[in-house]
Amino acid sequence: MTKEHTNAPIDLYAIPALKGGGFPEPFKSTLGPATVRSVEAHFDLTKFGVSVEVLPPGSQSALRHWHVENDELVVVLSGELTLVTNAGRTRMQPNMCVGFKAGIPDGHHLINESEQDASFLVVGSRSDNDNVHYPDDDIQWLKNADGKSIAARKDGRAY
Repeated sequence: MTKEHTNAPIDLYAIPALKGGGFPEPFKSTLGPATVRSVEAHFDLTKFGVSVEVLPPGSQSALRHWHVENDELVVVLSGELTLVTNAGRTRMQPNMCVGFKAGIPDGHHLINESEQDASFLVVGSRSDNDNVHYPDDDIQWLKNADGKSIAARKDGRAY
């Protein structure tokens, strides 16, 4: 059941922030604290995801990853972030953006190596068949018998 749809404009930062992420240990603590505002949930959007994330100094957006089915677009809103991809490291500042096409095995994530909070917008397609690869870490997401995603090692053992 979905909530009542609204299309009234709001301030992005009025959307309640969620803290932490869905990664299990030993990964969760290496990512550091972050807040995520789920814009698509506020507007009950289902075809694509949109979030605003704030990374304090020393935090990272996720483990380095790439998607089989989902495109991603990232726009830096404030602060300075380091983008890490297969090609190396690139400093990103406000108004810079980068896109990742589905199916291209270019593992990526953002790290805040500055001394100030940094924020960015993420827009991504949503596919029920997406598979996310983590080239540097022993983790994958699998569907259990109930259809819920669970974190597992690459050999299939659950965390």
